[in-house]
Amino acid sequence: MILKNLGQVDYAQTFASMRDFTDQRGPQTPDELWICEHPPTYTQGLAGKAGHLLNPAGIPVVQSNRGGQVTYHGPGQVVAYPLIDLRRAGYFVREYVYRLESAVIQTLAEFGITGHRVGGAPGIYVRLKDPQSHAALSGPVDARDPFHGLGKIAALGIKVSRQCAYHGVALNVAMDLQPFAGINPCGYAGLATVDLATLGVQSDWPTVARRFGERLCAQLER
Repeated sequence: MILKNLGQVDYAQTFASMRDFTDQRGPQTPDELWICEHPPTYTQGLAGKAGHLLNPAGIPVVQSNRGGQVTYHGPGQVVAYPLIDLRRAGYFVREYVYRLESAVIQTLAEFGITGHRVGGAPGIYVRLKDPQSHAALSGPVDARDPFHGLGKIAALGIKVSRQCAYHGVALNVAMDLQPFAGINPCGYAGLATVDLATLGVQSDWPTVARRFGERLCAQLER
């Protein structure tokens, strides 16, 4: 897999480049992993409902063809776009999503944070009061508040075309979290969103981007 660090790039232009890469790739085209960050942007997935966009406050809203609802991208967030031939890699979409989430969990562990999966809600979550706890999430889920005590630290949304995947996963490092209040993050009203800085981790974007890229490359090997 070819790893490319793009730095800060416009979301709409990057989306177009990913789509063009996927449309034009052939059976022998090497997979690539693009690591970047975006200027402040809301992105709306294919299933996105307008009601989940509460108050954009001047932040651009871009329609996307990824799965999922509305999310926010901004400086201080590591965004990873694997451009991967799933058929050649030898796994299906469910395992692909699991591998992406595993890379997030492994990266968080390097900084002393325990990431958790929540059934039916792609992405990675942390305990707000005890983000270092290794105890698994347990007990019945309250349907009225399925994310009680949790904060979302990584969002995930992909698109698969001709068995090739693009879009990807975003990990919050040290960013202005206020724009998340302008949406129902990933379609969940009241869902708290956190970053590593909020959890007390003092690191910078290049360090987290490098480690996250390494974990993704390892997880996405054939």
